Amino acid sequence: MRTEMQRKDFEEILDFAIAREREAIKFYQNLQNQAQFQDQKEMLKELEAMEQNHITIIEKLRQTGVKDEDIHKTPNLKISEYITADPETLDLSYQNILIKGMKREETSFLLYSEMSVKFPDPEISTLFRHLAADEAQHKKYFENLYDEWMRKGN
Repeated sequence: MRTEMQRKDFEEILDFAIAREREAIKFYQNLQNQAQFQDQKEMLKELEAMEQNHITIIEKLRQTGVKDEDIHKTPNLKISEYITADPETLDLSYQNILIKGMKREETSFLLYSEMSVKFPDPEISTLFRHLAADEAQHKKYFENLYDEWMRKGN
């Protein structure tokens, strides 16, 4: 049974994760305003919708809680780890939009992974591992798009 303090921590972590997702939504909205081509804007709208869906998923965790068996195992393609470009300095080519997305998801994954080992409470640690696993899936999504684009000879 969760104590009141543990429940408060759990709620605060969910609020933090939702705030990060809202930042991601704004990030993609800002990129839409900068994008010059309609296909770029459409892709960015899809990414914005993906982040909005993440908020729905996190809100569901608020109701159902989280269990170890809910954590997905996602293979790491490690593409973003090998890209050294500063995403803040990149223009809005298709390739660079993917790099920006990969790097953003990688940062979130690392943050949640680090937080999962800093909290001794098992449920809070599991929550952070769950959030990290979700970010790993998002990162893999971008890496798959990037890999596909590169294999086409771009």
